Amino acid sequence: MLYGRGLLWVLGGWLSICAAAFGDERHEQGRELYNYRCYYCHGYSGDAKTLAASYMTPAPRDFASTSLDALSRERMIEVVTRGVEGTAMKGFTYYLSPVEIELVVDFVREEFMAEQRVNTLYHTVENGWPDHDRYRIAYPFATGELPIDMPQTEMNAQQRKGLRLFLTSCVSCHDRGRVEDEGAIWELRAISYPRNNFSFTQFDGTTSASVYAEHDQVPRVAGLSEQEKQGEVLFQENCAFCHAADGTGKNWIGSFLDAKPRNLTDPEIMQSMTDARLRTVIEEGLVGTSMPAWKAVLSSAQIDALVSYISRVFHPVADDPVQPPR
Repeated sequence: MLYGRGLLWVLGGWLSICAAAFGDERHEQGRELYNYRCYYCHGYSGDAKTLAASYMTPAPRDFASTSLDALSRERMIEVVTRGVEGTAMKGFTYYLSPVEIELVVDFVREEFMAEQRVNTLYHTVENGWPDHDRYRIAYPFATGELPIDMPQTEMNAQQRKGLRLFLTSCVSCHDRGRVEDEGAIWELRAISYPRNNFSFTQFDGTTSASVYAEHDQVPRVAGLSEQEKQGEVLFQENCAFCHAADGTGKNWIGSFLDAKPRNLTDPEIMQSMTDARLRTVIEEGLVGTSMPAWKAVLSSAQIDALVSYISRVFHPVADDPVQPPR
């Protein structure tokens, strides 16, 4: 009898170890999926503090500030499966199986919502950042500990050196650094050229430029109307981040997205586009893609200006067919 109880005790302990190991394996599988599919908008630490998130309205969910009681597992699985209409959150059934969706949801719930862990740091050797500590004096400006518009007369020598390092090496990705006075909005545009001479992308063998750099150039078109000029400003400040400055969607960000942004210059894609259809897409977004709805961000007149600019500079947009009188 004692032997039987001892055997059960050992067996129970072994099963507990196996269950823990299996749980750890599932958690790490969820981490791998999250770090590949979700970090870009929701952040490596689930707090949605990313450059991409700063351009999105509504913003991606901050899981680190969301309690388990406030968002059920079932609802999270539904959102990852189907997406959320009117936002940049698309459904992932094309990319993830039902089992993988559960893995990533369970990872988020434990890693961020329950434990508020850091998860994975971006600046690692594996991500192309050897000896990242050499930027340490710039950290206070990247983390927001010090505002980047702090008067340099109030800084010590190391802080002034750190600010220069931040502005020359870090600002491309950390350009939402803390400031005391927002002032005029910064010029928003996609950044293609790699930092620290590292990139997973290819380069032009003659110029050493990023193959995406040419798509960050704003088309120069003479004779734009006032409405088209307004549309140019709106497009370059809001749309070029994904669609590229030249409208092709072939910048780094556009190439990164799985559902590619529409190439607004492609005749085969744009030949059937009408004024009403383009307006609807801008206003309502596209379900299942990263194209969000802009109706709560842009006015009707601003959307008119965007349509006018796209039709003039990238590809003519057909007028809506005239309905015969009844």
